Amino acid sequence: CDFYMEPERGITPKRAAEYTAAESSTGTWTDVHTSKPYMRKLSAKVFHVKGTDVKIAYPQELFEPGNMPQILSSIAGNIYGMKAVRNLRLEDIRFTKKLIRSFRGPKYGIKGVRKVLGVKNRPLVGTIVKPKIGLRTSDHARVAYEAWRGGCDIVKDDENLTSQAFNPFEKRVKQTLKMRDRAERETGERKVYMPNVTAETQEMLRRAKFVKKSGGRYVMIDIITCGWSAVQSLRNMDLDVVIHAHRAMHGALTRNKKHGITMLAIAKIARLIGVDQLHIGTAVGKMEGGPREVEEIEHEIEDSFIRGNGIDILTQKWYGKRPVFAVCSGGLQPGHVPRLVKLLGKDIIIQMGGGIHGHPGGTRAGATAARQAVEAVMKGAPAKQYAKTHRELEQALAFWNRK
Repeated sequence: CDFYMEPERGITPKRAAEYTAAESSTGTWTDVHTSKPYMRKLSAKVFHVKGTDVKIAYPQELFEPGNMPQILSSIAGNIYGMKAVRNLRLEDIRFTKKLIRSFRGPKYGIKGVRKVLGVKNRPLVGTIVKPKIGLRTSDHARVAYEAWRGGCDIVKDDENLTSQAFNPFEKRVKQTLKMRDRAERETGERKVYMPNVTAETQEMLRRAKFVKKSGGRYVMIDIITCGWSAVQSLRNMDLDVVIHAHRAMHGALTRNKKHGITMLAIAKIARLIGVDQLHIGTAVGKMEGGPREVEEIEHEIEDSFIRGNGIDILTQKWYGKRPVFAVCSGGLQPGHVPRLVKLLGKDIIIQMGGGIHGHPGGTRAGATAARQAVEAVMKGAPAKQYAKTHRELEQALAFWNRK
């Protein structure tokens, strides 16, 4: 594990690192008579301290294979509450081969998702039904239909829409999938709907089964608020549906650059457990997260390399674990597409909420504009030039450039 560590006043960086290693393995705050000589090989080892940069190695015998909550309770548990450290941030994790193989990893990954949709060689275009919460079921389904008809591949629920009285889960799934089937017939394209199954674990699993039984191909889960054991339960149930991971609440852990945990570490954990798609930020748009950080995460989950701090650490595959499809979402509109693809490549899912539904021509025109923006990039045409013969894109660029 790589840590950013600021010791408390009066404590040396080396001593703070030793406290951290002890607390997360076989030690405690004082010597105890119950320690045994055979335990020495299980102690975590501090092997690098330079300023605020600390690296600690953990014997894999400390961890129960396939148990992510237990692993995190060790390397990211009590250590955050120690008086010896003022600030502590888990920057990166390198898992052993044995631990990697103890988790299932993604069932579909990038190639599998592309096969589901029949889209081989371009970014996928998605939207979130807006307003994010409050629409009645019939209106929600109609918004989804308009987005698919306009050119979206994907429509998803927002993170805080589950099963409220104004839009019950089962009713919404049935009506929206019905609209999906209609859009597929009319466009000749495969379309997907991502219902948010986030709930108490047993209810979440029941909802996921309902989606599958109703003909759904995808489920969405808020991985941080549900918790890692719930995510693992969903993956291990092996329903044969794509798992879309929303990272709602991650900012509480990731935004402070001196304390918490990085999105890179969260991305590795999510991939190991087995999500197929993961929100990584946008580098542009409304959400926090700069280009370097977003590129780092995207390369980690897409290219199957173990990375840290923007530099390749190991150029080995993750022992057969499929790469995760990177999802860019948050304040995006068609004018952002060229820069996103330049930064992150074509193996991304571009999700626009307000950037589609806020189009002056409405949802269908907004979806068409988003698809046109992707077409322009794939053809190597500047967006403004392409817009001259594509009215919806022209309207989008003119509208959003005024804001």
